[in-house]
Amino acid sequence: MNKIYVSHNNIVSSLGFDSPTVVEHIKSEVTGLALVENETLHAEPFYSSLINTGKLQAAFHELQSQDDYTRLEQMMIVSLQKVIEASNITLDERVGLIISTTKGNVDVLDADNPFPKERAYLSELGRVVKAFFGFKNEAIVVSNACVSGILSVAIAKRYIEQNVYDHVFVVSGDVVSEFILSGFNSFQAMSNELCKPYDKHRKGINIGEVAASILVTKDDTNLADEAMAILGEGSCNDANHISGPSRTGEGLYRSMGTAFKEAGIKPENIDYISAHGTATLFNDEMEAIAFNRMGLHEVPLNSLKGYFGHTLGASGLLETIVGMHSVHNKTLFKSLGFETMGVSQPINVITYTTPHNMQTFLKTASGFGGCNTAVIFQKPTQ
Repeated sequence: MNKIYVSHNNIVSSLGFDSPTVVEHIKSEVTGLALVENETLHAEPFYSSLINTGKLQAAFHELQSQDDYTRLEQMMIVSLQKVIEASNITLDERVGLIISTTKGNVDVLDADNPFPKERAYLSELGRVVKAFFGFKNEAIVVSNACVSGILSVAIAKRYIEQNVYDHVFVVSGDVVSEFILSGFNSFQAMSNELCKPYDKHRKGINIGEVAASILVTKDDTNLADEAMAILGEGSCNDANHISGPSRTGEGLYRSMGTAFKEAGIKPENIDYISAHGTATLFNDEMEAIAFNRMGLHEVPLNSLKGYFGHTLGASGLLETIVGMHSVHNKTLFKSLGFETMGVSQPINVITYTTPHNMQTFLKTASGFGGCNTAVIFQKPTQ
């Protein structure tokens, strides 16, 4: 079977509005998280990575649109615009669009929001993005908790394999809102300090917002320098609990097993793991158990939550893009916030940003409801 690639990409975040800028900040170990004091979002100060509203509006204004768009729609459109331009692909019937998000425009339900409440429907989000760019096909919306971003890459690959599309653009995003903050706070999952994935003294998550976009394609003639081939993917639900992960890591373990089987490689062929690492007690422990069951405990691993916080449905795509640049730049990025091992099983958390030659990396994600996804990427052979 012909290879399928992840190629042109873009990140809009608190660390910048393009992937190279964001990656350069990560390389310099600069966090986008900051203390936020905004009682309209949350009664207490909280750490978050918020996109600068002025910069976002200025970037969107350059697109010269006359219609009104929500904050999330602006984020997604600004991000996707750059990917479409870089791809030089005509948006015909052979091109698909996937929107991945956890809560979409949930903030339009706030009392003071000027947009109609119907804008909160995920189908409306898909319609708006499709119409802005003029895609010929209906947008496919993937909303499966915090695996949505990386699961969308796997779904795009499957559409191409089944000859439904030749190319699929994926755009993923979530915003920080009162609804989301109150929800995580009710779980007692939010940390009042900077998050510390896998650390002994971790207290919980920070919430962040981001928009990320990528092209998934079977065409190898105009690939980005950091493009990667998708070797294998797998997704599994452990059906354990509405919010708590399986204590044995069963769903993540099975997802990785499926990905390895399709890729036709073994765990010892993985050079780097871009893990989920939310900095909650149960998630980080579950991941450590699953990685050990798969024989991946010696592979260098990081969580990027210390740079962005947990960006919900966009996190998997955001971290995939950073992983692609990490391999291309031959650099392992520090897992920011980690100091002392805080999980029961050994894992090789990256403590210093360091040069490292890589060919193949594994991206994993897990989310509420027991969903898990794993995708294996490899540098294309010349």
